[in-house]
Amino acid sequence: MEENKYHNIEVNSSPLGGGGGLYIHIPFCKQACHYCDFHFSTSLKKKGELVNALCKELVLRKAEIKGEIETIYFGGGTPSLLSLEELQQILQTIYKNYKVSENPEITLEANPDDLLDVSLGAVEDLSQTKLKSLKKNGINRLSIGIQSFFEEDLKLMNRAHNASEALECIKGAKQYFENISIDLIYGIPGMTNKRWKKNLEIALKLDVPHLSCYALTVEPKTALKKFIEKGIVPPVDEEVAKQHYEILVRETEKAGLENYEFSNFGKLGFHSRNNTAYWEGKPYLGIGPSAHSYDGKSRSWNVANNTKYIKSIEEGKLPSEMEILSKTDKYNEYVMTGLRTKKGVSIEIVESEFGRNYSEYLLKQAANPIKNELLILENKTLKISKKGKFLSDGIAADLFWI
Repeated sequence: MEENKYHNIEVNSSPLGGGGGLYIHIPFCKQACHYCDFHFSTSLKKKGELVNALCKELVLRKAEIKGEIETIYFGGGTPSLLSLEELQQILQTIYKNYKVSENPEITLEANPDDLLDVSLGAVEDLSQTKLKSLKKNGINRLSIGIQSFFEEDLKLMNRAHNASEALECIKGAKQYFENISIDLIYGIPGMTNKRWKKNLEIALKLDVPHLSCYALTVEPKTALKKFIEKGIVPPVDEEVAKQHYEILVRETEKAGLENYEFSNFGKLGFHSRNNTAYWEGKPYLGIGPSAHSYDGKSRSWNVANNTKYIKSIEEGKLPSEMEILSKTDKYNEYVMTGLRTKKGVSIEIVESEFGRNYSEYLLKQAANPIKNELLILENKTLKISKKGKFLSDGIAADLFWI
């Protein structure tokens, strides 16, 4: 029965006209973080096979993007576990089969302990640092998973690196990369406002041009969920997370970083082009197990199983499921992503794209949030107010067409 979910690549799809982005999912990690529910494996036995399958999927799906590739994003999992040869293999496949823009943004998600390795593996000159090798081979943006500069937080989350490595890797990365983003997590049980503010102070003193900051969430089937249920770890406190977010907005604003999306803060010129394209509803092609794709009309996602993914790709089939998005789906997505960004939700765009019924409904639903100063209506555009920022997802849900 499972075979019926899969469709032959040769007859698949709507081409992504006008260019787009590539997302490459690398589903391997050294160890499992207690809070993570992304698809990954801690066994690296199939890494070589998986990379070959990624390259084959890239070739099989090249007709799906007609325009130029503007962003390439290696996510995971832990893409920094790739050897130099494996990274080169994927990038060479992309450049051979796709039109890549003259100045693409090519991001690699990385863990601090990986970046501090001497080399990426089979490097001709083993004296090269891993960072130098990444830069030399086309990566021009790093997204480093710091999460916290404090040992107690890293241990609670079961991160593979320690606090000193977090600092050392950023200092090293700045020798080769200008475009660096780091991830930080707030709302961690036991994290005081003082410690969270110190995390931000350290990051800002390092002059990192981009921060992605997320509230710790407790996902089902994670170790963190079990620890909280057993009383080993105290529950996440939403009020503490709200206080941390308010500190985050205040401190980054003082440092000159623009809060251009709910969780993202960057200096001008360093906003993530990959993420911005996603929030603006631009098309992207997801390669690898569990990767998602979007062509403006439909959304598809690959099977979240490495073995099944490899087997299917070897047979020339794309192991994915697809849904065609209705007008209401598209409206709801536009509202959700728009309210998370500085651009907001344009009433005129809603009316032109979805019809007057939708724009009138949107204004009706927005009346109470506007009255309660959670939303601002300005120049026919709805934006989240400072008061409503932490509640943006809930506010968006109230504006959905049900």
